[in-house]
Amino acid sequence: MKDEYLKQKGNMLTARQIDRRQFVMCALAAGVALPGALSMADRAQAATPKKGGKFRIGKAHGQTTDTLDPQTYENGFTTATGNMYANQLTEITSKGGLGPSLAETYESSDGATWVFKLRQGVEFHNGKSLAAEDVVASFNLHRGEDSKSAAKGLLKGVKDIRAEGGNVVFELEGPNADFPYIASDYHFVILPSKDGKVDPQSGIGTGGYVVKEFEPGVRLHATRNPNYWNEGRAHFDEIEMLALVDVTARQTALLNGEVDAISRVDPKTVALLARNPAISILEKTGTLHYTFPMRLDTEPFGNYDLRMALKLAIKRQELVDKILLGHGALGNDHPISPATSFFADDLPQREFDPEKAAEHYKKSGHSGPIKLSASDAAFAGAVDAAVLIQESAKECGINVEVVREPKDGYWTNVWNKKGWCACYWGGRPTSDWMYASAYIDSTEWNDTAWKGTDASRKFNELVVQARAELDEDKRAAMYRETQLLVNDDGGAIIPMFANHIMGVSKKIAHDDDVAANWEMDGEKAPERWWFA
Repeated sequence: MKDEYLKQKGNMLTARQIDRRQFVMCALAAGVALPGALSMADRAQAATPKKGGKFRIGKAHGQTTDTLDPQTYENGFTTATGNMYANQLTEITSKGGLGPSLAETYESSDGATWVFKLRQGVEFHNGKSLAAEDVVASFNLHRGEDSKSAAKGLLKGVKDIRAEGGNVVFELEGPNADFPYIASDYHFVILPSKDGKVDPQSGIGTGGYVVKEFEPGVRLHATRNPNYWNEGRAHFDEIEMLALVDVTARQTALLNGEVDAISRVDPKTVALLARNPAISILEKTGTLHYTFPMRLDTEPFGNYDLRMALKLAIKRQELVDKILLGHGALGNDHPISPATSFFADDLPQREFDPEKAAEHYKKSGHSGPIKLSASDAAFAGAVDAAVLIQESAKECGINVEVVREPKDGYWTNVWNKKGWCACYWGGRPTSDWMYASAYIDSTEWNDTAWKGTDASRKFNELVVQARAELDEDKRAAMYRETQLLVNDDGGAIIPMFANHIMGVSKKIAHDDDVAANWEMDGEKAPERWWFA
């Protein structure tokens, strides 16, 4: 009872409904000694967002080929950029659920027709008022036949989008209970339209910050939007985001006070950074997973037995122990994590089996080296992980040749192009969203080119059926089968799920709940955090 009372008064102090003196008096009346009451007041006031300051972020991503065009967003730097200058219809909250953003409400009576009611009084950075036509044009950017958008596959089931007054209506080919989640995807930022078209390179949105400078692969400078509609958000005066792909450079910048927060702390140096009294380690378990996609349209990976040989030739626990240093968990060659709904926890865990790997390799008929491209641009320790795979494959009689790729341009020149490479996926909050992003046959980001096999055809049918199924038990059974199909026939080797590990200056404050759907509070730290 006492704890609840003090928590309530602390929340009132944070919300400025009472002042510091009133809080201390309440704490004393509840039997708390004066030093403890003062300390509690300090903590409550630190949780009160304050305006001002320049927030400097060191990102593990960013390359010279990045653009402001949301069709091209493919890494943490561009995702964070889009979230700074623009908004989506919905958002994943800091608690991990779905919440409103530019849409106040989203409703459907049958799961196939969704009505999003837009907020009134929202302005773009250029002064234009948000209208339903802007939403239609922004989504159509990703839908056209000629669109090269990475998110095109997410909208495959959308038959029509139309404006009806202050509402936007989405007509789907079939029911999709998860569609409002899809509307929060970072590609679907809402841009101002003119004559039914948007300028994807404009960098103009409704977001909390206005882009002042954008140097691809180098930095972003933005200032607070004085007319931001979302009261209680976007507390910093300025944001400077730096592309510090090299992990040593990134961590040195944090230690030297050159940045206030960094993403992707190397697990090897977590303990070292944690010993610094000015730095906090923020670690979140979510859907992040490290992968080694094999493209079925590139020889020799179209061969089922060769793919299975490589899956069986990997020591997953060794990768978790030596690359993640325990900051993660085993993967099982499918992308659905225990943090995702409909995760099938009864599937057998694939393990290192040199005898079966050798059998499948012999059956494949392949001989000679198999090239594995890797760069730490994919994730910290990706090259070391590739070497460990090379060593374990050697025990199975398989010759893996590790190709060390340059960091800059990795996502343009290597990923989704070369036959086998290192990769990471932030994951998605729902199974359907994850599959629609990277595994269905129509998505641009099907980085395994998993198409044309009997298993892939069955998988695509099940995804559509599960999307429309409202019975939770039937849906769970369908998603269990999809995980089995990807695990067995798919081209993705997924040996480990990794924690998001961030280094944050103790000058920075944030809510107790920090989103785990992406790093840096769902890539919304500039909007949600503040200086203490």
